[in-house]
Amino acid sequence: MRPGTRCRPLIASPHLFIRYNAMTMITDHDIYLFKQGRHYQLYDKFGAHSATVNGVPGIMFSVWAPNAQKVSVIGECNDWDYGASPLTVRDDGSGVWEGFVPEACKGQEYKFHINTKNGQGIDKCDPFALRCEQPPRTAARIWDLDYTWSDREWMGLRKDKNKLTAPMSIYEVHFGSWRRNPDKPRTYLTYREMAPLLSAYVKDMGFTHIEIMPIMEHPFYGSWGYQTVGYFAPTSRYGTPQDFMYFIDHMHQNGIGVILDWVPSHFPTDDHGLHQFDGTALFEHQDPRKGFHPDWNSSIFNYGRYEIQAFLISSALFWLDKYHADGLRVDAVASMIHLDYSRKPGEWIPNIYGGNENLEALDFLRRLNTAIYANFPDVQSMAEESTSWPMVSRPVYLGGLGFGLKWNMGWMNDTLDYMSREPIHRKYHHNQLTFSIWYAYSENFLLPLSHDEVVHQKGSLIRKMPGDYWQKMANLRLLYGYMMGQPGKKLLFMGCELGQWEEWNHEKSLDWNLLDFPAHQGIQSWVRDLNHMYTREPSMYAGDYDPQGFAWEDCHDSDQSVLTFFRKYNDETILIACNFTPVPRYGYLVGVPCEGVWKEILNSDATMYGGSGVGNQGCVHSEPISWHGLPFRASLTLPPLGVVFFKPAPSVQG
Repeated sequence: MRPGTRCRPLIASPHLFIRYNAMTMITDHDIYLFKQGRHYQLYDKFGAHSATVNGVPGIMFSVWAPNAQKVSVIGECNDWDYGASPLTVRDDGSGVWEGFVPEACKGQEYKFHINTKNGQGIDKCDPFALRCEQPPRTAARIWDLDYTWSDREWMGLRKDKNKLTAPMSIYEVHFGSWRRNPDKPRTYLTYREMAPLLSAYVKDMGFTHIEIMPIMEHPFYGSWGYQTVGYFAPTSRYGTPQDFMYFIDHMHQNGIGVILDWVPSHFPTDDHGLHQFDGTALFEHQDPRKGFHPDWNSSIFNYGRYEIQAFLISSALFWLDKYHADGLRVDAVASMIHLDYSRKPGEWIPNIYGGNENLEALDFLRRLNTAIYANFPDVQSMAEESTSWPMVSRPVYLGGLGFGLKWNMGWMNDTLDYMSREPIHRKYHHNQLTFSIWYAYSENFLLPLSHDEVVHQKGSLIRKMPGDYWQKMANLRLLYGYMMGQPGKKLLFMGCELGQWEEWNHEKSLDWNLLDFPAHQGIQSWVRDLNHMYTREPSMYAGDYDPQGFAWEDCHDSDQSVLTFFRKYNDETILIACNFTPVPRYGYLVGVPCEGVWKEILNSDATMYGGSGVGNQGCVHSEPISWHGLPFRASLTLPPLGVVFFKPAPSVQG
């Protein structure tokens, strides 16, 4: 028994309950689409929904449990009595149980009590719960999603904010550890407390979007949300569903897009969750060689079952529909599409053709992205796919998986490996910087410096950098400038813009005190100015996926570890020069396409960023001498471990 019932419980007589159970919210057509895996608004049908039957207010409950012997609702509405509110199974073979519980109401806790075929009784949280109890408690709460949105202007402009030719610089955030309550460091900020703080910071820093690590309900905080239980419920750790809507609404009112991390690759084996939901492997694949994830000790969805495809696609569309999310980043796609992912020979089952491709997961992903863009053409879906699987971000009708963007893990690994090397050795690894351009246009790539690179003893980004204190700072500024110059959208994990020394720790706030030190202020200022320059200059982003938007000036100077290249769009051009050694380069000659003044618009070695002040005194002048196949030549000063951005003066460029 649980105390604290908010509404007067009414224990219905069997006669009354049979009369109420004759009512349904689920039509035969709903069931048909569900079985076909093509019902993508299941959240409007399953779960707990307000209803009035014969003048009596209450809640209509629905749950899919095809292998159950009996199902009943238990909760505050019936004093947790297993026999008080039985559900009735439909006679259409769907395995859907439903029933009306009179005078159940919003706010009450509930679960489904399931009697399995082997006679066991298990209590499960509603897979379609809109709100859950705060962990470690495990019940669902009857709730609604009533909210008055104030983001009409953003939603009207969203197609322009999210298109591939728009700037996209993403700030990746873990909600519980960006900031904590300063008076109670172990206390999270709520959705409503975070909204003005985070929006003001992101706006000032020039980021265009935030990406929130999984906000869906998860029992283990230390999983960072990647062990999801509530696929339709934002975690109650930070507030109610309406509070989270307010958070997104506030971001939109400040011109900031919100991308949600979403995990259809696996789910935890907690007793109250989806695992063995009706006493059988319902949501997961029955064979552990396809249904158990060895890396995360979690269950893998049975993508070959149409009802599971409908469940997951409904979850994806739910966040875009009810919460106005601007995109979804799909976690661990590689683990979904490869049957042998993290498995030794004999630990996996080949597909019907003998290969390692998970054909059912591939079909699911294509259906997922088709549904996303059919219903919300102004959002983006993003794949964290760490292999060279082809056409991840190409349309389904062309044979692709249909994602809008793909994380470029190859660029990230090569770049961080290069940057971690002592500068004297970098000339032998020059190809790690130039190789990515060979495949840069095979996908719509996003360049990520994400949370994965600053955890599990990998060290923070600044600790990966070689050299003394000054050189580490300079290398980090160089890394960020080089990333900003390369084609592809950008992502930076929170704290990296501070030059945080320690690995990210989800149990505490970022080390904001570092901003008491000028060098760390310089890192933050550099990231801010990079972002604002990036969003100001169409040549830095509009041609990200057009080979005409990038050109090498010189990619062969490995001896001096220098790269020079152009970003271009229409008649606009920006020259970017990177010096990956601590040796200043004076009189460094580069070819340019036009004569006249080239303004130095950003220099990572400026003293305001903590640099040594080596630069070009604001501009350089080109002369009519051919160089590197271009008609004009300019002489640059390249600062030590620095990156410099140049733009032709208007009279030159126009």
